[in-house]
Amino acid sequence: MAARSRWPGLFWAVLSRRRAPGPGRCLSYQPHPPAPGTWSTELSRLSHGDLYRLSVTDPDRFWGSAAADRLRWAEPFHRVRDCDLSSGRIGWFLGGKLNVSVNCLDVHVEKHPDRVALIWERDEPGTEVKVTYRELLETTCRLANALKSHGINKGDRVAIYMSVSPLAVAAMLACVRIGAVHTVVFAGFSSDALAGRIQDAGCKAVITFNEGVRGGRVIQLKAMVDAAVKTCPSVQHVFVCQRTETPAVMGERDVRLEEPAVCAPEPLDSEDLLFLLYTSGSTGKPKGVVHTQAGYLLYASLTHQYVFDYRDGDVFGCVADVGWITGHSYVVYGPLCNGATTVLFESTPVYPNPGRYWETVERLRISQFYGAPTALRLLLKYGESWVKKYDRSSLRTLGSETGGVCIAPRPADEGAPIVPAMAMRPFFGIQPVLMGEKGEPLSGNDITGALCISQPWPGIARSIYGDHQRFVDAYFKPYPGFYFSGDGAYRSEDGFYQITGRMDDVINVSGHRLGTAEIEDALDEHPAVPETAVIGIPHDIKGEVPFAFVVLKEDLSDDAPAVLQQLRDLVATKIAKYAVPEHFLVVTRLPKTRSGKIMRRILRKVAMETTEDLGDVSTLDDPSVVKEIIEAHEEYRKQREEEKKKK
Repeated sequence: MAARSRWPGLFWAVLSRRRAPGPGRCLSYQPHPPAPGTWSTELSRLSHGDLYRLSVTDPDRFWGSAAADRLRWAEPFHRVRDCDLSSGRIGWFLGGKLNVSVNCLDVHVEKHPDRVALIWERDEPGTEVKVTYRELLETTCRLANALKSHGINKGDRVAIYMSVSPLAVAAMLACVRIGAVHTVVFAGFSSDALAGRIQDAGCKAVITFNEGVRGGRVIQLKAMVDAAVKTCPSVQHVFVCQRTETPAVMGERDVRLEEPAVCAPEPLDSEDLLFLLYTSGSTGKPKGVVHTQAGYLLYASLTHQYVFDYRDGDVFGCVADVGWITGHSYVVYGPLCNGATTVLFESTPVYPNPGRYWETVERLRISQFYGAPTALRLLLKYGESWVKKYDRSSLRTLGSETGGVCIAPRPADEGAPIVPAMAMRPFFGIQPVLMGEKGEPLSGNDITGALCISQPWPGIARSIYGDHQRFVDAYFKPYPGFYFSGDGAYRSEDGFYQITGRMDDVINVSGHRLGTAEIEDALDEHPAVPETAVIGIPHDIKGEVPFAFVVLKEDLSDDAPAVLQQLRDLVATKIAKYAVPEHFLVVTRLPKTRSGKIMRRILRKVAMETTEDLGDVSTLDDPSVVKEIIEAHEEYRKQREEEKKKK
């Protein structure tokens, strides 16, 4: 029998099984950190422009003051930073010790224990559950004690395979409290994908639900874990929480969770591992990105407050899954460090209808709404009536997703402009550099290049778990002495930045290099097109040609031929005739992960007619979309063959 939690629909149990100088370099010493309060008194009087200048000209003073004032330290740090980007060596707030869970929970329980920490927006509308900071701390401590009593210690890796919920957040914070390293695996990955991540991290335990619930569907999470751990000898315990009333299939070593609600936090070095997060790609070896304690927490806290203009009393609504970095930073750690009320969104943007986001905004009185661009493009398909139907007057800030904001319209001086579709301004401490084709920094404005950052910042990742050279090769080797984002960017005449797309999403058409994002941007300007995806496929003469997958608004599907011709004309006008896609395939939707990422490798296989080996599609929000696209392509292929015969 499992012990019930304080939140409806959840209870838990444990199942145990077998037992400096130059770009990119910095070296600073600071015998005594600034006294707490210097950030809020001395630096808070500076304008945004002066603060930014200070952050890039005297980063020791800026970040040292921020860290000392905003975080609670068990032992003070004695050095602000020690970094060398050319070798991937990154260290911040050295010598300091702290516990992230203390900064996210205890400090707020001391001041306002009954403030709402989490609003769990469950799958069914109108069934939200509110959790106070006191309740979240108690649950975190109970789970932390359960982990410790089953031999989980500082440095041990723990996989969390759970849907968005208060217990998922408590599981993350419980690991943090005892110094264990969590790796949250998106609760849509297959058992093979889960096993690969557990194996790479060498996880000692897994925390999961019996089942997950999303979009009216039940997901068999425990069964996935059971299949995964068969090939994971490092796993000694599986902690099982109940999300639904369906009894979990438990083993012989079931243990009741009746642990005390107090757990002393482990003081951790500022550069001890905080968590690993694996990339969602389904090909190649899983890549576990490493984040550490103090720098990550400070940066998540600062960006949450200043980018989103968070104020006490706001309800912060980031609808990302906790399995992604955006969910880590802007659902959990950033908001909780700032004592905010943060929304946990368990459902989908179209369940039970396309108005779900805005109904949630109205009902919960959300102040800041932060969602994936692809989810918003999906909603464009359904028109504006679903948006206008609900009261959105509580909203003050809208944002689209990223995992650790480096460039954003805000913060800025009062009255500063916001330009649509532009990231615009670098955040404190961020020094963007655009690099040319020969690896040289580009000067001036109205230019395009590879987006790099010249100096490290506290929130930067530290390594790839077990393969630091891969980390260096990916992020620091392309442009030595600089961090390479992987994106291209445009710097406008006004000095603002616009992301132009991934540098590796480039196709070569008859010698012309084309970014697929540029073609997509042109297509998306058509009012009948809510979203598109463009990939490159081989061509005997041109080398490669663009293949466009196009979603049309529901009421315009009968006018597809006319719209497609308009799209051809639009690309020819906006870019060039050679950029016009060779193929257009109208589809009802695109294959996306639950986080909204379009799985382009599936589209490429469909376009190249190699669908016999699609690979792992379990990460898709709805795998049935693949069959729809394959069938649409088959019809398109038959039409082309008929047209060739007529000619």
